[in-house]
Order: sequence, then structure tokens, then C-alpha cells
Amino acid sequence: MNDLLQVRVTGILIENEQILLVKQQVSNSRAWSLPGGRVEQGETLEDSIVRELLEETGLHTRVVRLLYLCDVPQANPSLIHISFLMERMEGELTLPTNEFDKNPITDVRMVPFEQLGELGFSDTFVHILRHDFPESGTYKGLKSNIGL
Repeated sequence: MNDLLQVRVTGILIENEQILLVKQQVSNSRAWSLPGGRVEQGETLEDSIVRELLEETGLHTRVVRLLYLCDVPQANPSLIHISFLMERMEGELTLPTNEFDKNPITDVRMVPFEQLGELGFSDTFVHILRHDFPESGTYKGLKSNIGL
């Protein structure tokens, strides 16, 4: 019964009107996503997102604040999606080894906000970024409510 629910964390790192993204096939309409992944057994949410950003981007980061808690009930198993605002502590962007990944990351970069629409991100998500995450720290219902 360990497939009743999964927890996924994503990190949003913003510097100079640019957001950190990883290129990885997310869906048929989008190949770029926020870095993150599943919380592993015994990990805190903070440890998980810091680990995921280091593994996927080469950056040492810290959690600044909780942004949003969302549901993805259509996932199998159902998914809770938690987004955190992150800050870079040190490191340079590097590609992960992808040695154990079935869906490898092929690029990592800081992307200007104005290019997000071209990469398949919704106007809702761009609006949230530009307005400093209104209602951050809240439960937002479906993940689509934050434009993801």
C-alpha cells in the first residue's frame, strides 16, 4: 500500500528576472520544468528540495519560504506538489549525471521570464512570478491553479 500518495517538491530560484529551469520531457507540450523531485523515505521536505537542486543543477541552495501546496489527483499514484522559493548559496550550473534517471535532464539554465511562454509555461505562472507569488504559503487546490 505504499503507492497511495507521493510527495513531489519543486524549487523556484529567481535571479535578475530569470528563473532556474531544467530541460526534461514533462509533457507533450512542455520540455522545460522546475527542478525537483520526489521526497525520499526519511527526508524532510527541506532536505529533499535542497538535495534535488544539487543533484539536478549543481547548485547549493537554501529554502527561503514555502510558496504553494497543490494537488495532482489524476497522477498515479495521487500526488501532493509543494513549491519552495530557493536561494543560491554557491555553485555553478552543471548537468546531472542522469545515471539512474529514466527521464534524463539534457540542459540546465536560467531563463528570462519573457521566454517562459515560448517554453510552454502558462500566463498564470508568469503572472505569479512577476507579482512575487501572491498568496504564497497557501494551499492552492489543483496544481493548475498556479499555472503548472
